Amino acid sequence: MFPLLIVLLQQLRATQPNFFFLVTLLLLIAGGVAWLIAAVLGFARSPAFGPSARWFSYAAVCLIIYHLHFLLFGVFVFLGMSQNSVDLTMALGVGAFFNLFVVLGAVCAIMGFFRMTNPR
Repeated sequence: MFPLLIVLLQQLRATQPNFFFLVTLLLLIAGGVAWLIAAVLGFARSPAFGPSARWFSYAAVCLIIYHLHFLLFGVFVFLGMSQNSVDLTMALGVGAFFNLFVVLGAVCAIMGFFRMTNPR
């Protein structure tokens, strides 16, 4: 199956829109800042609202790390492509764990929902 997939992907061509890099970078920065605000507010208010708010804050921290991981992946891709020979080994090593912090954030959010103790 993989050899067929490789052959099909070699024939795939796409042109990057002019605004792609700018939009991607702005959304990445906005998402990181928004999750940072969510984490700070969550940790500040967790003593009043209990352990569920703290778990949601942990989820926000995981998504901040996800954004940093995405930036790190982009740096490694840029450095790998800027050399004479394109070697993306390090970028693929970093990119293999691309959604790790999204999964950890989801686990923290699930724990936050489990820790909600006062249903109305």
